[in-house]
Amino acid sequence: MRHLLALVLSTLWATATLAQDYPLTVSHAFGETVIEAKPVRIASVGWANHEVPLALGIVPVGFARANWGDDDGDGLLPWVSARLEELGAEVPPLFDEGDGIDFEAVAATNPDVILAAYSGITRADYDTLSRIAPVIAYPHAAWTTTWREMIRQNAAGLGMADQGAALVADLEAQIATAVDKHPDLKGKRGMFVTHLDLRDLSTIGFYAAADQRVQFLEDLGMATPKAVQEASEVGKYSGRVSAERVDMFDDVDVVVTYGDQARLDELLKNPLIARFPAVARNSVVLLANDPMGTAANPTPLSIPYVLDDYLTQLASAATRTTP
Repeated sequence: MRHLLALVLSTLWATATLAQDYPLTVSHAFGETVIEAKPVRIASVGWANHEVPLALGIVPVGFARANWGDDDGDGLLPWVSARLEELGAEVPPLFDEGDGIDFEAVAATNPDVILAAYSGITRADYDTLSRIAPVIAYPHAAWTTTWREMIRQNAAGLGMADQGAALVADLEAQIATAVDKHPDLKGKRGMFVTHLDLRDLSTIGFYAAADQRVQFLEDLGMATPKAVQEASEVGKYSGRVSAERVDMFDDVDVVVTYGDQARLDELLKNPLIARFPAVARNSVVLLANDPMGTAANPTPLSIPYVLDDYLTQLASAATRTTP
């Protein structure tokens, strides 16, 4: 399947390269970006934007170092390493974004375009990057781009809109096939709690309806609880509510969050948290700082890598009725 897709995408790319009219224009939250000619040197900033050109057979000249889920410390997530190996490519320069965008490192790669469709860049960041090369920013708001929009937006900036659409369709087909194996999960209501923090038990943080972690749960057949929808602010990827209002989440079937069982056990000693039905019955998927935890925030290359394992964990949590 993957090799067939690669062949199809390669053919589409060759055709599109000949047929694409330039300049082309890509609209985004900061206005419009004009691409004067077919970009060859591709750089990216922010989370996983480099996976789009990699999935389409292009090795970027530089991209952000992985700072979450990198289990071997090489700055690459395993599905990125695997794809570079498939393409027979060396690891390009990795930008350290621990303290923000490294503009000098980006400029040093001399890119033709900078992909940032899924990111949190500010207007100032965008203006600075635009002095280096044309920038493909997010379509709506920071960190609210879905994996589909990430692919389509970045692919458009590469002059590969048709290939991006084909990639989306292929991933959707893979998801549908995997979801069919877990019919009992369909319609279960899933909530993604941002973290389990023992230092602050006064509030509950959650990813909002616009966040792609939440939307990925919907891709997997689940539903977003009404309380999460109502508590989500437009244009915001996360929110917080007082722990005293935990009863509002009584329709949640499964909670997904970052942490471990020991931390969850400590939280359950808090009388407010103990009133959270899904948590009390341990209908929880606990994600660690590892590839699985990273891939719950879906990206073009991570979806096939962890899809079956993630669905299995969600389905298991959905069937629990006791702690």
